[in-house]
Amino acid sequence: MNTIIYTSVLGFFCMIAEIFNFRKLIVPVLVLGLAVIFGLNLNDWNSNQAFFNNMVKVDNFSVAFGGLAIFVTLLVFILSTDFYAEDQNHLSDYMSILTFVLVGALMMFSYANLTMLFLGIETLSIALYVMAGSKRFDVRSNEAGFKYFLMGSFASCFLLFGIALIYGSTGTFDIAKITEYTIQNQQNISPLFYTGMVMVVFAMLFKVSAAPFHFWAPDVYEGSPALVTAYMSTLVKIAAFGAFYKLMSATFFYTSWKAEIILNAAAILTLAVGNLMALAQTNFKRLLAYSGISHAGYLMLIIISAKNQPAGALFYYSLAYSLSTLAAFAIAIPIFKAAGSEEISAFNGLAKKKPLAAAAMSMAMLGLAGIPPFAGFLGKYYIFTEALQSGFFYTTLTAIFASMIGVYYYFKVILAMYGKPANEVEMGNSFNYNLVLWLCIALSLFFGLYPAPILNIF
Repeated sequence: MNTIIYTSVLGFFCMIAEIFNFRKLIVPVLVLGLAVIFGLNLNDWNSNQAFFNNMVKVDNFSVAFGGLAIFVTLLVFILSTDFYAEDQNHLSDYMSILTFVLVGALMMFSYANLTMLFLGIETLSIALYVMAGSKRFDVRSNEAGFKYFLMGSFASCFLLFGIALIYGSTGTFDIAKITEYTIQNQQNISPLFYTGMVMVVFAMLFKVSAAPFHFWAPDVYEGSPALVTAYMSTLVKIAAFGAFYKLMSATFFYTSWKAEIILNAAAILTLAVGNLMALAQTNFKRLLAYSGISHAGYLMLIIISAKNQPAGALFYYSLAYSLSTLAAFAIAIPIFKAAGSEEISAFNGLAKKKPLAAAAMSMAMLGLAGIPPFAGFLGKYYIFTEALQSGFFYTTLTAIFASMIGVYYYFKVILAMYGKPANEVEMGNSFNYNLVLWLCIALSLFFGLYPAPILNIF
């Protein structure tokens, strides 16, 4: 609970920093503050405390995923120093909004009540609507913010109506009491509950960008500022799947086979759509958008296996995916700025001019593709193992074939760097970008070789 409070205080500090002309202190204070909050968050390990009449529950799940969210945000804030170097007038606005995205994510990891789940999702989503359209004079950014707002509001209506129906049939918003209701009334559950359950599941499928509710992701990823896209593709996906897993493992899988069928179909469709559509992409951010959809399909294997409580595999995969994605953006952002383009062609001939950067981008792409020895390989292995143990053979087989397809479009970037004539533009050199880049690559390699500390965290 203290983690949420202290992070909110950081957000308020950013809001007032501009008034007192503390602009130069914003990013250093945020980085230092998040580092301290990361330590305070770990101090809650094994605490298992409930707050506000059991609306918020701090347990090992919320501490672990909250720590991952804080770490990802810390890396994004380090990148923001250079990304917003030419837009200092709005730095306090951007940093405060991004901080409140983290607050929403922390609420989504620690909710024990459907009301708190809704508040967490809305805190995160409303902040992201603003950031997606934060480039005011860019038509694509305006379009991204508007589309995200409209589609997100529509999904929130489904979520809120579903929660209302669940409350009407169970008489409570408390997750533990809803679970108790479903166990005690398995043969006599109200149809209203099933209707509410389906509406909530549909809303969560939108939040994780799973098919057939994925249509917003490519346009929003492409139109948003690159740093915001990096944040959305890492923290937001982690938060959405953390909340989704907690909901499914605690409540809905005690009802019947209905939720299982919906999620299994969504997993297969997401894997197919994400990987097949990514094959045709020429824009790097749209490529990573469809890549993110395909990774949502892999993570859906964890959701359908939630009865076995595979939280360790979910955490490991989330970490592996985030490290590779942030590494890719740490290279891509300065290239986009230098080339004035976000197409894959912007990477043409990078190996001839910046061999280390090309090697690092190759490692990031290999990590996303699930090639050893990077953590992405074992992440997929453990997810596939959990799905097979839960009896989802054909879904796992689909995921394996989809993973093979994924190798092709990740190699499009590698081939551009090593097989195409070099561009004339020169990529800038930044300490902050390099710090995030090589830290992510090193951690991906380390946890790919030594996964036990993460897998055995729960």
